[in-house]
Formats: sequence, C-alpha cells, structure tokens
Amino acid sequence: MVSQEVLRQIVATQKKGLGEKKDSLRRDILGQVLPWMKDKRVLILSGLRRSGKSTLLGQLMTETKGWGYANFEDERLLDFRAQDFELLNEALIEGYGDIRTYFFDEIQNIEKFETFVRRLQDEGKKVIITGSNASLLSKELGTRLTGRYRSFEVYPFSFSEYLRAKDVAVEKDDWYDSRAKVKLLGYYRDYLVAGGLPEYLKNQDKEYVRTLFENILYKDIITRYSIRKEKTIKELVNILATTAGSQTTYNSLRKALGLSNAITIKEYIHYLENSYLFFELLRASASAKRQVSLPRKVYLVDPAFHEVCGYNFTPNKGRNLENAVLIDLKRKGLEAYYYADRNECDFVIKEGAKMTQAIQVCYELDESNKEREVKGLLEAMDAFRLDEGLILTFDQADEFREGGKRIKVLPAPRWSLWAD
Repeated sequence: MVSQEVLRQIVATQKKGLGEKKDSLRRDILGQVLPWMKDKRVLILSGLRRSGKSTLLGQLMTETKGWGYANFEDERLLDFRAQDFELLNEALIEGYGDIRTYFFDEIQNIEKFETFVRRLQDEGKKVIITGSNASLLSKELGTRLTGRYRSFEVYPFSFSEYLRAKDVAVEKDDWYDSRAKVKLLGYYRDYLVAGGLPEYLKNQDKEYVRTLFENILYKDIITRYSIRKEKTIKELVNILATTAGSQTTYNSLRKALGLSNAITIKEYIHYLENSYLFFELLRASASAKRQVSLPRKVYLVDPAFHEVCGYNFTPNKGRNLENAVLIDLKRKGLEAYYYADRNECDFVIKEGAKMTQAIQVCYELDESNKEREVKGLLEAMDAFRLDEGLILTFDQADEFREGGKRIKVLPAPRWSLWAD
C-alpha cells in the first residue's frame, strides 16, 4: 500500500516533469488517435518501450482540457495495489482539479487495473492508457471491457518521422530532382541501419540501445514470465536477430538450442512478440490448422537492435530493407503473410477474407536475381488471382508485364513516404 502523502508527492513531481518536457516531434499516428478522443471508449496505446508512447500521450494532452496523469513506472509505486486506486484518484483531483480525461502510463504493471478503468468509464470519464505488453493489455481489458476499448500500436519512427527528426523537409517533387533524390537515398540508407528509436537518434549512443534491449529482455520478459533459462532465451534472441526474414520452425530452433521440447521455443517467441521486440510472420495458407505447423518468419522491430542482439557484425542491406518494409506494413495496420510454394514471395496482404496485394522486396534487382524474384511474385499473384504485383527496391523504378500481369518496381523510400 502507498500512503496518501506519497501519492500526492508522486502526482506533483510527475506533473512538474510533464511541464518541463521540451517540444517533441509530432507523431504521424496522432492524427489517427485524435478523432477517438471524443469517443467514450478507452484508448490503448501499446508498443515497444521507448518507442514514443509517453510522448504521444503528451501530444494528446495538449489537445485536451481537464485531464490528469499518472505514470506507473515510478519506483515509488512498487507497492501500489488495486485498493490504492481511489487514493490515487483523490491525489490526482487535488493536483489537477476537475478531471474529465485520465492518462495512465504503463498501467499494466498494476494487477486488476482494469476494474478501476472500468469504474472511471462507467462514471463518464475518458481514459487513455499505454503499455508495453500486448498480451497483458488485451487479456485484462478483454475480460472487463469487451467492446469498450480501441487500441493503437506505436512503433519507432517511420522514415517520414526520421526525416523530420533530422529537420529534413521533403516534398514528393524532390524525388524527381537528382540532387535532392541522392540526399534522400542517403538518409534512407542511414535509416535502414540506425532505425527509428527516438532517443537513440538524438544521442547516437549505442550503449543506450544495449541498455534498452536488456531492460526489455529482463524486465518485460525474463522477470515478468519467471524464465529460469536466461542463457537459452538470449541465444534464441541472437539467432532470431541474425536470421530475421528467413523461414524457420520451432523444431529447428529447438535443435539449434539443444532443447528437448519445441513448446519452450513457442512460448519464448510469444513473450518476445508481446514485448514488441520481434514479430512473427505466418505463411499464407487456406487452412488455419495447417498454417500453425508451417515454417514462419521472424522480424525485429528496429534495426538498431541488430548490433546488440545478433551475430552479424556488418549490416545486411537486403535483410534490413525487408525488415523495414514489414514494419511499415504493420504501421499501416495491414495484415501481412508470406507466400511460399516452388518459389517465395516476401509479403501478401490480406484485407477481409481476400489477399489483395503481393509484394516482393529486393535491395537491387539485376540479372542475377530478377528471374527468381519475379517468379516468386508471379506465383503468389497466380495463387490469389491478382493482376498487379509490386517489387520494392532501394532506388530502382520500373514497370513491365510478365505472363500477362503488371509488375511495378518502386524505390522503398518513395513507397514509404508516399505509398504510390
């Protein structure tokens, strides 16, 4: 239990800290969230630690009147229990006055938080919460607030945000100016290595990335799930980071790590995905039952982590480009799979019950790989009866027909910025 006086102090110091924050880069996702501020549902902003969720909360606050804020990452709240919520509410009202909207950071740290959130909602209050564990948030809120919440996922900076963080203004016409295009490609080349972690882009301190990675691994995974085989999960992370984008199975990973049971691998990857560090990509299949047993791909949330949790010592350009495209697809809220039969297609997009897009990613399309890349794309297009396919490269643009189908080749940075 936390005393009323300590809660008052916490509210006061956290409020002061909000006032001292400098202006921050306006996130692209803000435009998606703002319309929902007038809705009665609870809003959930979930994502990787230090990906900008708290900053997004601050930006929502500037658009809101009559709000209160609490951050449950504060170490003074380690003994906070569900029964303390009413005391906290009193402290918040003392500190902020009449509150119509509540902002709660990392609230999933508190057991049974959903009962308090439900009560606030029943009282006509708007509640916005953040969290860095997808499973915990969906599990708890799904029980108490079925149909009464709307969730958004927050990722590290997109390429557009990366450019704004670098104070680089860009217009679509710049792509047709040779000098401007060369500069833009240079920025994208750097982005594929540096990634979009906001704080890392400010300080370029690799130790920051290492510390963040270790905090996620230990705090959000090893400690939260009481994992005893620390060495095993670290080795698994290294393998996944090194082979990102390659087909793999739980059983092959089990053998590589010398384990007797593939269920352990499945659980560990589930934990890694819940923390937003990695993402699984399933193979497209008409049978959901068969899909579970098929090989899957695993991608890393941000390329900055490659240097601290993989075995590669030099950037893999093709892998980083494919990884960046996958995260862009997730930012857009698209449901992606990969396709494989005789050949392979990197991504197929599902909308409703139908596959609507086929996308191949290739850093450079040349005579040595064009036949393979096109075959994989055409195979996926035939399988899902698509007339048009897309190949994303680093800087090539083209359009041609193959087998009666239209294939567009676009530079990934242009696609990322303008999606044309």
